[in-house]
Amino acid sequence: MKSEIIQNLKNPEQLEKLYRTNSALFKKEINALWPEYHEETSLQFWNQRLNYTSEPITLGNKNELFVIAILAVCAALISQIPTFFGLDQDTFFQRNISFVVFPFLSAYFIWKQAFPIFKIMLPLGICLFSLIYINLLPHTSPSDSILLACIHLPLILWSIWAYAYVGEGQLSNTQKSIEFLRLHGDLLVMCAIILLSGGLFTAIALGLFNIIGLDIKEFYGKYVIVSGLSATPILGNYLIQKNPNLVKNVSPIIAKIFTPVVFVFLVIYLIAMVYTGKDPYTNREFLLIFNGLLVGVMALILFSVAEAEKSESPNYQTWLLLGLSALTIVVNGIALSAISFRIIEWGITPNRLAVLGSNLLIFIHLLMVAKSLLKTSQGKSDFNLVAKSIAQYLPIYSIWAAIVCFIFPLIFQFK
Repeated sequence: MKSEIIQNLKNPEQLEKLYRTNSALFKKEINALWPEYHEETSLQFWNQRLNYTSEPITLGNKNELFVIAILAVCAALISQIPTFFGLDQDTFFQRNISFVVFPFLSAYFIWKQAFPIFKIMLPLGICLFSLIYINLLPHTSPSDSILLACIHLPLILWSIWAYAYVGEGQLSNTQKSIEFLRLHGDLLVMCAIILLSGGLFTAIALGLFNIIGLDIKEFYGKYVIVSGLSATPILGNYLIQKNPNLVKNVSPIIAKIFTPVVFVFLVIYLIAMVYTGKDPYTNREFLLIFNGLLVGVMALILFSVAEAEKSESPNYQTWLLLGLSALTIVVNGIALSAISFRIIEWGITPNRLAVLGSNLLIFIHLLMVAKSLLKTSQGKSDFNLVAKSIAQYLPIYSIWAAIVCFIFPLIFQFK
């Protein structure tokens, strides 16, 4: 091996073949030749490639860990308010679940980017107003308009998180918006890893205490698990920010796997729907599930586009996403016609109007994304156009969420 390397120092193709033949021996011989042939350009390259040490996983400095610890403890304490004050957990979390996570994710980026005080006032004001508003709404049951407000409130607080991540003054920065979408995939993977590790620890801990005759299930579930779930997104986000290479290769793989799977599933599902005769026009539960499917597929498209955008050769992903977008437009068209039919037939209700508005926004967005993907697939544009069609439309969802959250309960008189 050593003599072959020396003979082919000027032949990079042959050196690559030698490396692929026996990488371990190749590295050993390169290191042995390095002192004598260190001036050779090809050997300098291979020495760096074979002996490069990636940055170790870090937990950050003491100040960062202190800030994260405070944010995690605050999130955990908020999640324990029902236990501390004897409140109904279902009612509390229905209205306040988003305040357990999003404000602290926002706070981290506001602190990290050193926002000046006057730039913090707007997101802080929206957050406080939302907190007071949602908890002052009447506790009437059932109330579709109030339930819709609770469902849409997380999207408003999510918008504050996006504002904190992108940074004031860069709201029109498409690249930062796409990075924010990518963060969601990485965060899901990281949180899944943390939760799996926590689940294993929980099983061991409960088993060990059970062996010595102590039943801590109720205490552990009420305090440790609930607090841990609340702190998980904050810890996961911090680990990603400090170690961006930790899971960055996992999210694209998941997107590449699930995009074709979902495409095939949608085709089969639509065929099965026609075959069984089920439709969302007269079946309310089916319409709700149908819309849930639509929102899920739309989220996958946005995330997959964000991942495909950084690919060097996204042609395959472009055509696949174009097909999935076209198929989802068909699904959305069915959902739109179904909810329109129900409104014409049985009148306007908070739920029907909210679903109609959401479907219409998604339909328009899908058309924009599909048009951009079509131009990209034809070589008339690049993926930047697709990224812009996604990023520039996201604030529209926040505006609609604010309308449903703050206006619907009033115009429908909390019914």
